[in-house]
Amino acid sequence: MGSSIRSLIGALLLALAGAGAACADGFIIPEPLPGVPRPPNLTVKYHHVDVEVRNGVATTHVDQVFLNEFHRDLEGTYLFPLPGDAAVSDFTLWVDGKPLTGRVLAKEEARRLYESYLRRKVDPALLEYVDRDLFRARVFPIPAKGERRIALQYSQVVPFDAGVYAYRYPLDTERFSARPLQEVAVRVRLDSPKPLKAIYSPSHEIDVQRQGEQRATVSYEQKQVRPDKDFQLYFTVSEADFGLNLLTHVPPAMEKGGRPDKDGFFLLLLAPKTGLAESRRLPKDITFVFDTSGSMSGPKIEQAKKALNFALDNLNPGDRFALLTFSGDVERFRPEMVPATPEAVAAARKFVEERQARGGTNINDALLEGLKLQRPRPGIPAMLVFLTDGLPTVGITEVKQILANVVKARVGETRLFVFGVGDDVHTHLLDRVSGDYGGTSEYVRPDEDLEVKVSSFYTKIATPVLANLELDFGGADAYDVYPKRLPDLFAGSQLLVLGRYRHRGRFTVTLRGAVGGDTRRFTYPADFAGEDSGTTFVPRLWATRKVGFLLDELRLHGENKELVDEITRLGMEYGIVTPYTSSLVEEETRPGAREAVQDLAAALPQGGSFGGHGGAAPAASGPAAVSAARQVRAAKEAARADGGYQSVRHVEGKTFRLSDGVWTDTAYRPEMPRRAVSFASDDYFALLAKEPKLARYFALGERVIVVWQGEALVVAP
Repeated sequence: MGSSIRSLIGALLLALAGAGAACADGFIIPEPLPGVPRPPNLTVKYHHVDVEVRNGVATTHVDQVFLNEFHRDLEGTYLFPLPGDAAVSDFTLWVDGKPLTGRVLAKEEARRLYESYLRRKVDPALLEYVDRDLFRARVFPIPAKGERRIALQYSQVVPFDAGVYAYRYPLDTERFSARPLQEVAVRVRLDSPKPLKAIYSPSHEIDVQRQGEQRATVSYEQKQVRPDKDFQLYFTVSEADFGLNLLTHVPPAMEKGGRPDKDGFFLLLLAPKTGLAESRRLPKDITFVFDTSGSMSGPKIEQAKKALNFALDNLNPGDRFALLTFSGDVERFRPEMVPATPEAVAAARKFVEERQARGGTNINDALLEGLKLQRPRPGIPAMLVFLTDGLPTVGITEVKQILANVVKARVGETRLFVFGVGDDVHTHLLDRVSGDYGGTSEYVRPDEDLEVKVSSFYTKIATPVLANLELDFGGADAYDVYPKRLPDLFAGSQLLVLGRYRHRGRFTVTLRGAVGGDTRRFTYPADFAGEDSGTTFVPRLWATRKVGFLLDELRLHGENKELVDEITRLGMEYGIVTPYTSSLVEEETRPGAREAVQDLAAALPQGGSFGGHGGAAPAASGPAAVSAARQVRAAKEAARADGGYQSVRHVEGKTFRLSDGVWTDTAYRPEMPRRAVSFASDDYFALLAKEPKLARYFALGERVIVVWQGEALVVAP
């Protein structure tokens, strides 16, 4: 499970630092051999996890295969640090199908075992587990060039608070493996007596398949990977039509010289009832505006036709639609919006199939004609879906004038959703058109399938259930809330809202929204609580969204020193890599990492810390501009706070960057008092015994600088 015990645990500590508080997956530490004091670590071939959560109790079954690539048989100690936030029972372990005898060590005994490994110069990541009980078992023999399959099962009560369940499974120790795992798969089956609402992972991109209101299957799968963080899953339950729940976090008091910040952070989860009655679902008015200019010829026009036909076939009863295509001129399917009857849909499909790609790109007239077709109905969401693959070349081509014309032509609360196809699109124009009017921009790169992108998007917006959303946080005094403008809520979707709050306590959160022609009001008791070590990801997720919003302001509206200063501060404090904090990735080796930052820099005024553009204006079109637009949107809508950079770690409210082999706290300043601490020395362990919270930071490696209680602790061998 790694190339050496040092790399085994060194890799683990990187993952743990990014994941915050964690329990650990099982791993094997090879015992010394005569003449071989440090045998090579084992490789993990695969890691499968099946979880069943029923009535708040999770039964977790783990299946791993370990490979000994050494030329001699090995004996190993299998360690499984038990979850620290839940009671564990019925712990069972099998090796190659046979039950294995082991025992559970209490925290103090486990601490002594970890310390003995560290004194043998095993890497410090084991410090991550010093506050947990430990299951230990002897595994022998592990045959040379052979395998051992280990399976285990345990049950635990899933932590539950205020309607939110929080399940965590540790994947991060698999970074101990010398080679990437062939496959990692996690499947969680949820079975709840109450209706499930939001299902959310802050750590991994998950697939959620719902089976009615009370059951769902959550899955994550990846191949050829070294997992670097725990798998976290939150799910909420509620009988209400719209479930609303909060996760909160208040940072601990900061040390001297730090930036005092007593205000809290919150993540609000909002999701509609899965089986919301048809009578509560809203019809919609939707206009499709599709580019048929000459540059759309070939596969693009065929994919666009298939995507448009998919949308037409999936219109709901009660919907109205309009359809127009454009090149140099604009052509309407019908003079006005029409009900989505089978006959109208069939005629629209015929209209679509007859379109051919030819001519220039008259974006101005296409947008204005599409907006003219909107005839708002009270309480009914109105949308315009606009697709183009080019820059404006016919008619009015000045971006400022097009935007001004859209302002005048827009009717009511029409949302504009935009698809930019390829790299030759004006990202500033498309993002302003969508962002200013409650929609989003989606960019389809040349190597991506347009039909899949558009069809997936339409599925998400097909059935609105609550429009014109507003939130009131009562006495919590919320501020810096993102997104700034709340989108409509659709069947099968969920909304994540991040923000800050000044006052702690129990307050009432009020949700308002339009259902049909009526404005409805929903109230929810909410606990804006204090510090919670299980939600340390919330501040960084909030900061990621805010940075995304600020970068978008710079990209679309020009240089602003105050915004740059705030981006820089947030980036350094929370470990968010931007062109203004590029020093965070000086030692980054992940492929494409620096290139992504450079693309974003090319789209910003002055290029951030990468310098200017040689006198040229920031990129608004081309590959770098499209890459930048996608990065900014990803930040603005971030559901996970992991930036994916190997040289930046966020641990328990602190950010560390790797520089010259040292993990350095970004709060460190050279003029601070310093205290040298020799790694794995008596002083080192005495300090950890006195200040247990330091273990999270020391787990980063043998060379660490951390600011603690007004001084810099400098750990080195």
